[in-house]
Amino acid sequence: MVSVLNTVDTGHDDMIHDAQMDYYGLRLATCSSDNSVKIFDVKNGTQTLRADLKGHYGPVWQVSWAHPKYGSLLASCSYDRKVIIWKEGGAEWSKLYEYGNHDSSVNSVAWAPHELGLVLACGSSDGSVSVLYSNAETGSWEARKVANAHTIGCNAVSWCPQGPERRLASGGCDNLAKVWREDGDRWVEEARLELHSDWVRDVAWAPAVGLARHVLATCSQDRRVVVWACEEGSTAWTPTLLHTFDDVVWSVSWSLTGNILAVSGGDNKVSLWKENNDAQWVCISEVSKGQGQMAGSEQRAL
Repeated sequence: MVSVLNTVDTGHDDMIHDAQMDYYGLRLATCSSDNSVKIFDVKNGTQTLRADLKGHYGPVWQVSWAHPKYGSLLASCSYDRKVIIWKEGGAEWSKLYEYGNHDSSVNSVAWAPHELGLVLACGSSDGSVSVLYSNAETGSWEARKVANAHTIGCNAVSWCPQGPERRLASGGCDNLAKVWREDGDRWVEEARLELHSDWVRDVAWAPAVGLARHVLATCSQDRRVVVWACEEGSTAWTPTLLHTFDDVVWSVSWSLTGNILAVSGGDNKVSLWKENNDAQWVCISEVSKGQGQMAGSEQRAL
């Protein structure tokens, strides 16, 4: 049985677009069309509002926690074309850095693996991807932009979880997912993943679990989720159709071990999928309106 552990009354005045737990699972960040970002302490089934961050002037689409080795940092992105990096100092949160060099809504933000430095990727409706690098010595930030990464717009970004190279996946309104590799002071397109027939809404690079291959999940307005695999050292990605759903699919997210994929979409359901011994993806749980039942034999797999 998959059940609800806790319900958080955020007090947002409009639709919530994202909710992310921090590294330790003790704090929750939420963002909303009410233009705000909120941070809660979540302990023992209770929540306490710690910060109500005002700095955006449009709906806030996504938030992302940095690794705690860099302190308490949270990135947010908005329809107002801005990315804000917030920092906790003492008991107060304040703006550490604001990036405003996009020409349209910024839809996605994601921090690189901490081993690769304090680096943030941002995907925008202007079609570009910006990568922001922190200089610890000067306290400044440097931005490198991948112009025209996706025609019409970029909806999602996700980092390769292992180095030593920095690699990044993106998904866009051109129906494509792309893999990018850092080459000196620029980013080059390494692979183009073509299968979807409508906007790619999310991309998720699976955590590394010792396998000599990379795995990516993509979802789209074409109602399909595709799992892509690439052998280490190769740039050829092989697609496997996970499932065709009844409505648009908005989001995909991997478990920490990379063997279970969560999928959410316009049907107001969250489903969990796992690859069986025959290399087939099967649904092991489906949750709707906070209620869910595990498929019997898979109940212990999680």
